[in-house]
Amino acid sequence: MRHVEGYTVRDYLAVRGNHDMKDDYYSIEQVFRIKAWDFASAGEASSQIKKILKQLGIDPALTRRVTIAAYEAEMNLIIHSVGGEMRLKVTPQFIIVTAEDRGPGIPDIALAMQEGYSTAPEIARELGFGAGMGLPNIKRCADRLNIQSSVGKGTLLEMYFDIKAG
Repeated sequence: MRHVEGYTVRDYLAVRGNHDMKDDYYSIEQVFRIKAWDFASAGEASSQIKKILKQLGIDPALTRRVTIAAYEAEMNLIIHSVGGEMRLKVTPQFIIVTAEDRGPGIPDIALAMQEGYSTAPEIARELGFGAGMGLPNIKRCADRLNIQSSVGKGTLLEMYFDIKAG
């Protein structure tokens, strides 16, 4: 993505799509594959997201919120699933980060949203993860959060960040 350096989101999308930005169909998308239990690569996807947003000239405070939420989601994929992917989508209005996994699912989303509640295995806790702050931190950082989960199948998180609100 070196070619986007120095562009604002609006400039980049206008040049890239060569269209008037009144049309909201143009966006930047990136997919990151996340492996279960790959602690050596933990944080790589969220770091790449941060780099892309900085290159696009996104407000630093908004970039920080997106990066924190992405990191928490990335760690949830590593700790709780058998693998999945994160997607970054940047439009002129929104930054959307999705995290989708194959895994046990979340049986009680309301309970999982409580600070301190964790189903992380002991080994993750020994490594300093699994404090039960992931989903609450994601909710705190995102302007809007949608969670869909099916027990025994997996979970989809959709995090929305309003670019105009910052």
